[in-house]
This record gives sequence, C-alpha cells and structure tokens, in this order.
Amino acid sequence: MSTATEDLPRSADRNAPATVSDPHPADDHVTIIQSTSAWQFVNLRELYAYRDMLRFLTWRSIKARYAQSAVGLGWVVIQPLFTMLTFTLVFGTLARIDTGTVPYAWFSLVGLVPWGYFSSALAGGANSLVGNSNMLSKVYFPRLILPLSDVLSKLFDFAIAFSLMVVALMVAGYFPNAGVLMLPLLVLLMMTAALGLGLWLTTLAIQFRDVAHALGFIVQLLMYASPVIYPAGRVPESYTLPGGVVISPQWIYALNPMVGVIEGFRSALLGTGPMPFGWIALGTATATLTLLSGMVFFRSREKVFADVA
Repeated sequence: MSTATEDLPRSADRNAPATVSDPHPADDHVTIIQSTSAWQFVNLRELYAYRDMLRFLTWRSIKARYAQSAVGLGWVVIQPLFTMLTFTLVFGTLARIDTGTVPYAWFSLVGLVPWGYFSSALAGGANSLVGNSNMLSKVYFPRLILPLSDVLSKLFDFAIAFSLMVVALMVAGYFPNAGVLMLPLLVLLMMTAALGLGLWLTTLAIQFRDVAHALGFIVQLLMYASPVIYPAGRVPESYTLPGGVVISPQWIYALNPMVGVIEGFRSALLGTGPMPFGWIALGTATATLTLLSGMVFFRSREKVFADVA
C-alpha cells in the first residue's frame, strides 16, 4: 500500500506547558505517514510539502552531470553541433532530403534541440528509480520526485542550447516570427510527453531491468518516428488500404507528441510553414493521456518499489 504524509497539530502536547528543558518548545507539528489508495493520481499537496527536496534533487542532478568534466557545459553545444554536422553530411548531402528553402544544417539543428531535451529527459526519468534505489528503502518521500527532478534538470541544458541556437539562427538571417508565442506551450508539451512516458518506463524498469537495456533502442526508434531528420510533410496525407479503405498516415503519425513540437519549433524559428495547430492538439491529447495513465500506473506499483529496488 502506498503512503502519504500529512502535517497535523500535536494535540497531545497542545495543553502541555513548555518547560525550560524542552529543546523545541515552538515545534507544534508532527508528520504522520498513512495509507492511501494505490489507484489515484499524484497527491499535489504532499508533493508541494516536499518542494525543497525536489529543488535539491534537481540541482544535484545538474551538478552531478558536469562534475569532473573537462568540457563541462560545453557538452550542451558539442552534442547537437556534431550531430547536426553528421546529419547534414549523411541525410543532407548523401541522401539529399528536401528541406525546401531552408539549408539542411539549420533544419536539422532546430529539430535536434527539442529532441535532445526529450530523449535525455526520457532516459533520465526512466532510470531515476533504479539510479536512486538506495534511497527508496531508507526514507519515505513521494517517489514521483525522482523522475520529476530528472525532467526538470534537463531544462537547464535545453535553455542554454536553445539560446545559442536562436543566436546562431539570427546571425544566419533567420528571425523568430509570431509563432514564437507558442514556444512555452511546445516546451510544456515536450516536458509532459517525457514525464508521462518516463513514468511508464521507470515503473517497469525498477522491476524488470530489461527496460534499461532496451531504453537506447526505444529512444532511437522514437527519433526515427519523429521529424528530426526529415520534414513531417514527407509522410503521406492519405493512403488506400486493400479493400478501398482510406487512412491518413499523417494524423496517425502526429499521435507522437514530438511531431507537433518539432514542426512547431521550425515554424516559429525558420518559417517553414504555418503553425501545425492540429498536430499540436493531437499530440497534447496523447501526451496528457500518457501522463495521467503513467501517474496511475506509477502509484499502483509504488508499494513494491522498496522491495524490488
């Protein structure tokens, strides 16, 4: 049975007079850990009570990522830069993927920055319980803090990479248009998608370590299922199945929340086309459903985390 904490007045001490020997006369609260239903969403009140721990773990994750690193924050630039150069050589020069009037290097870079956040936040969230298994059996705290802190800490890298990318685009002559107003929503959408899928994977990974081995493969498949190296417009708008049934592969493709996110970034920063509101709405529905179901699944298995960690 999962547990929750609640701060209640220490009624037994309320009428007791304070004495000189009492080392904590002003401490009039006591924390009670009690059972809660496993099939419920996250307890926001409890999560808020542990906000200092969430802040500490988020900052610890940022510092640990660059501890004893010779390049340090330079990795935030090196990774997307060299990936962009590789993609430009392979897919832009050799495969000659058509990106319209936008050079392939800028096209791929604008896709790589949000994808880099999503993939790293997903991997961090999926490994959060296994990586902190020593904490699970020693002290009670809302377990959701672990994957949530990983998703939040990756925003630090994303903010740096995004700022440098915008500067590079402006130097190259690409200035943001009115679609930039949608960027906060797109960032929230990719965070929701990463946390929702991360909750499913980390809940499975704590019991089945095979998930950790398959994680790299899963992230790679998701990249090819997202418009990182090619424009989403290359996916056919309609397709006729045997028997005359017509389907829309683009709308099925847009069930992946990163389709609307990446194409939205390109629309706002490169002007590749109108803002894909339909794809964003469909991706928002998918990400929200994944997050809510991930929370329920996470809470339902929370009682065994300490035993199998």
